[in-house]
Amino acid sequence: MKKVIGVLAVAVLAACSPQPEDEATVKQSEGQAITYPTTYQGDVVDTYFGTQVPDPYRWLEDDRSTETEAWVKAQNEVTFGYLEQIPYRQAIEDRLSALWNYEKVSAPFKEGDYTYFYKNDGLQNQSVVYRTDADGNTEVFLDPNTFSEDGTTSLATLSFSRDGSLAAYAISEGGSDWRKIIIIDAETKEQLEPELIDVKFSGISWKGNDGFFYSSYDKPEGSELSAKTDQHKLYYHKLGTAQADDAVIFGGTEEQKHRYVGGSVSEDDQYLFISAAVSTSGNKLFMKDLSKPDSELVTVLGDTNSDTYVLDNVGSKLYLVTDLDAPNRRVVTVDASAPQPDNWVDFIPESENVLSPSTGAGYIYAEYMVDAIARIEQYNYDGDKVRDIELPGVGSIGGFSGKDEAETIYYTFANYNTPSTIYAYDPDSGESSVYEASKADFDSSAYESKQVFYMSKDGTRVPMIITHKKGLELDGTNPTILYGYGGFNISLTPSFSMIRAMWLELGGVYAVANLRGGGEYGKEWHIAGTQMQKQNVFDDFIAAGEYLIAEKYTSSERLAINGGSNGGLLVGAVMTQRPDLAQVALPAVGVLDMLRYHTFTAGAGWAYDYGTAEDSPEMFEYLLGYSPVHNVEEGVNYPATLITTGDHDDRVVPAHSFKFAAELQAKDGGKNPQLIRIETNAGHGAGTPVSKTIEQYADIYGFTLWNMGFKELPKQ
Repeated sequence: MKKVIGVLAVAVLAACSPQPEDEATVKQSEGQAITYPTTYQGDVVDTYFGTQVPDPYRWLEDDRSTETEAWVKAQNEVTFGYLEQIPYRQAIEDRLSALWNYEKVSAPFKEGDYTYFYKNDGLQNQSVVYRTDADGNTEVFLDPNTFSEDGTTSLATLSFSRDGSLAAYAISEGGSDWRKIIIIDAETKEQLEPELIDVKFSGISWKGNDGFFYSSYDKPEGSELSAKTDQHKLYYHKLGTAQADDAVIFGGTEEQKHRYVGGSVSEDDQYLFISAAVSTSGNKLFMKDLSKPDSELVTVLGDTNSDTYVLDNVGSKLYLVTDLDAPNRRVVTVDASAPQPDNWVDFIPESENVLSPSTGAGYIYAEYMVDAIARIEQYNYDGDKVRDIELPGVGSIGGFSGKDEAETIYYTFANYNTPSTIYAYDPDSGESSVYEASKADFDSSAYESKQVFYMSKDGTRVPMIITHKKGLELDGTNPTILYGYGGFNISLTPSFSMIRAMWLELGGVYAVANLRGGGEYGKEWHIAGTQMQKQNVFDDFIAAGEYLIAEKYTSSERLAINGGSNGGLLVGAVMTQRPDLAQVALPAVGVLDMLRYHTFTAGAGWAYDYGTAEDSPEMFEYLLGYSPVHNVEEGVNYPATLITTGDHDDRVVPAHSFKFAAELQAKDGGKNPQLIRIETNAGHGAGTPVSKTIEQYADIYGFTLWNMGFKELPKQ
């Protein structure tokens, strides 16, 4: 069973309409004249605790206006006009396409009489779901590439009924978080009833074969991409009935008002577990006995002071994962008749490393992060440690989960220079064997990853993994991308992607810093990068860049800083605080207006990490002090900046990026380009077609190298 976690989201308020003007800003960059579109400056002024704050680009928050549409078109014309002049941009795209063009297969999973798996032949926009029967015959089950002509409609969720005879899957159109759920007969693949619509931030958890639980908000007034959503509800859909008749199980009253609500059914169909949260950290937990009609909702935890979820159950014995009184998490057991914390008994106690357990084949697998590197132990359901599981190397694992009756457990292993390989694990013998080796055309032996530790501004020891070609000369000239996130208890562990492989092949250095605000060292590490300690995250990232320069991996002239979403905020804050640190800044889908982020979609749920401008004068001043949109200064020479976003991003709405681009273009005092690349019919990133991803990173790498002074691609 998996925890239902509230995901990040933000929303927009429509404002005044602009009046276009004919003037434009002209900038000379690397011999290229850039004429920025004029961005009308309105007279909107907000007052916070007596302080007036202008918001001249408020009109860009209206994602439905013709003026915003025209602005997006004009900005893209300028940006793509600039990118098309980079002589090796097409060569990067061609090589990235060639590297990407290999068969990729997922681990298999059993549902009913079939074994299912995902496969991408190479350059397919979306991976295809296949299945194999008992006789070894394989066929296509679902092909998301047929959902839309341009590949922008993706398969978001696939869930089978208990016996595998039925399936429900959710689709995302244009990258939106709003989904549709389609219910089919798994044998015939025939759609059984009208699709469910307006579903958001939801799993699909079946109760037997009769129906399933899902979550959503009431459709907001105004723009569905940006209007505020703050009351999540858990519904039950009984097959054969209309969606309008779906029962609200939780969240339908003011007392049950939460921004993130999710439900999951135990594998034995005995219990429904409900998680309810007002922010992205901390949840209440409830349960309901499904074997008893009209059973009462039982409160397991009635506050949001911890993150707690149900890992599994054996009859009435519950196994819970919690960070209550255990910042690095522990597993506890309790009987369903009295599931409150006073009755919890430690099953796997807290340790010095962060715990992330999973279950399958009758065992519990305790995965630990040791300086962001995976280690795993196997336990039986009596709490006895069976063994330390030997992994293929130093890196990250995924999987180690399955149904109780499974005989084999599958997991993936990868690191920054090792393509993902699928292993089959025998839980009884403890032996692993290669199930599916990567077919990537990438010679791992030619590259190396090294973990280093550096000191941040306040003396905190921070880990970073640096990957590059073997034999790299530390002469300060290597093109380097420094990536970070630093928020929401999210851990950056070693992983492989062909996008990074392309950078390494170009002779680049790729460095990932494990900043405070993440989850690499548990709750305390997370808290140290939140609210009025958020500056720690920026300091950690700045110190990482200074380390790379001091150790001569690179120089400021050859350094790019990169991050997405909360990482986009990181890049925006660092480039405005230390514009001299890096030559190139690459903020993607960033949270960049820290005074208004909580007014967009479900953005108020991020307040645990950020705080809001309405909390107090002190919190307002703190946010104003680093908010990227509000800290672009007149006449400063900012790094060459390529902002990336999607016009259908309804999690971190594109208005953040629009306003930041407008500020940079109006105020930048240097010759570096300040551009924004707006992907149309695209969202926050999930489900993005392969073709769009390849095009985007060809643009990003081309822009990065060009602005580092490379007139031709680095010699290999």
